[in-house]
Amino acid sequence: MLITNHVLAGALVGFAARRRPMLAAAVGCASHFALDSLPHWGTDDERRFTRVAIIDGICGLAAIGIIARTAPRSHRFSMLAGIFGSCLPDLDKPTDLFYGRSPFPGVVDRFHAAVQREAPHRLPHELRVAVGLAAGVAAVEVITARIPTFSGGRSRITVTNSVARLSADPRAAVE
Repeated sequence: MLITNHVLAGALVGFAARRRPMLAAAVGCASHFALDSLPHWGTDDERRFTRVAIIDGICGLAAIGIIARTAPRSHRFSMLAGIFGSCLPDLDKPTDLFYGRSPFPGVVDRFHAAVQREAPHRLPHELRVAVGLAAGVAAVEVITARIPTFSGGRSRITVTNSVARLSADPRAAVE
């Protein structure tokens, strides 16, 4: 699966995790293997793979930047943790290219290779998945931008404390 698709899926996982970044990272990592088990693009042609990987990497980085900038503040860290987790298993590709080895134990690499369902003719499928995931991320950001959140902000604490003081000492409201 293209890294941009993992980025977008990780953002959705992070949003669903709601301020639980460790959960977002763990589920994001699991989502990586789930996405890789779906039919997706891949090729044994190293030149073509590298060309697509460079373009995809730039698109993935741009998506991370956009998500980091536009995500609801209350969910931003979890969304970025979901992205981190969902991209982590593909760290084997650049480390293998630059250092000649994967950073993961052999059992992880074998599992990762075993779940792949790649074929060279599936690039249009990957692009459709990217559009769908991007629409999901955009929808989440649009919807959450319109819904006010009252999750422990300064004004709630002040109001809550004032109400508590008023109910505890009714004379304080008169003074």
